[in-house]
Amino acid sequence: MTSLRNRLLDATQAAILDVGLRRTTLADVARRAGVSRMTVYRQFDDLDSLVAALLTREISALLVAVEEEVHPLDTSRERIVEACVRTVERLREHALYRRLLDVDPEMLLPFVFDRFGSSQQIARDLVADMLAAADTSVRDLDVESAATAILLTCQSFVFGARVIGQAELKELRHVIDGYLR
Repeated sequence: MTSLRNRLLDATQAAILDVGLRRTTLADVARRAGVSRMTVYRQFDDLDSLVAALLTREISALLVAVEEEVHPLDTSRERIVEACVRTVERLREHALYRRLLDVDPEMLLPFVFDRFGSSQQIARDLVADMLAAADTSVRDLDVESAATAILLTCQSFVFGARVIGQAELKELRHVIDGYLR
């Protein structure tokens, strides 16, 4: 089943990259995956749940990779700062996220104004875990509130990917580091 699920997610990603989210259909996903629409419906309720699962898979993999990269750094503050900056950098370069920002940015508005999606919750929980386990390089703070503040700060850099460059990413590093001191 995991193989089928990944085939469906891969087909969804391919469709979004080709035609954008708004023009992607379950029929197109089924065709690309080489299965019937009913097979897709047995795995996912609708296109929204399929796309949510895809975004969750992609962000989870990215976060795991970044967490492994920053693990050897000396202090908790360095690990958190680098994890934030590297995640923003990777998301700016991620083909799926770039496509969504370039073609269907309005589809992301609910995740900016109304609620956290699964991917955002995963990222927030990871930051909260890092803060909860932090050494003395991080000031005493409310872990949940701080994790949310850090996520929202980083998110603004992700959503502004088309207008920021390396200089602004350097500033993000200073913002997060200063906040945690």
